[in-house]
Amino acid sequence: MEKVRTFVAINLSSEMKERLMDVQQRLRRSAPPETVRWVRPQGIHLTLKFLGEVPASQIPQITAALREACRVHTPFTFTVGGVGCFPNPRSPRVVWVGVEEESGALVALQKSVEKAMTRLGFPRESRPFHPHLTLGRTRKGLRNTDRRRLGDAIATAGVGLLGEVSVDAVYLMRSDLRPSGAVYTALAEARLEGERAP
Repeated sequence: MEKVRTFVAINLSSEMKERLMDVQQRLRRSAPPETVRWVRPQGIHLTLKFLGEVPASQIPQITAALREACRVHTPFTFTVGGVGCFPNPRSPRVVWVGVEEESGALVALQKSVEKAMTRLGFPRESRPFHPHLTLGRTRKGLRNTDRRRLGDAIATAGVGLLGEVSVDAVYLMRSDLRPSGAVYTALAEARLEGERAP
């Protein structure tokens, strides 16, 4: 039985990906060498739900549930800017750019996706939803001095507002892990079809 590694995400415009690539290059210059595995800019996305390995035969069912969940939501925008790291600058493991959406539309959309996927038997995410765009992950076995220097580089990067992203669809994505990095392919689109308030 064929299995497909999948997740649900909001995709970004090519202009936003270029701006994120500029941020990566700035951080790469100030971070200690070989401390971070940078995500390929064309692969950066906002993950709403990671599903993991699913049987290929289940893709149509997942797609139908995703479309049903997203249909009632209204298109919205979010802003992208600022840089940080999880869990904290003293011990960075994930380098990210921030996402802000103050109306609650993004959180509501993620909750709908989570609920729809839970109904299909996918485990509920235990951690709260912290929307972010992952730029890179630290390499294993980093020396503490390099870790601290990387944290300092992130803390002093001074990345301002990078722009807005318009959201009118959510995508079911396939992830193929290759030696050169993950390759992502859209398997299905779920449109946000709710009516905007006049």
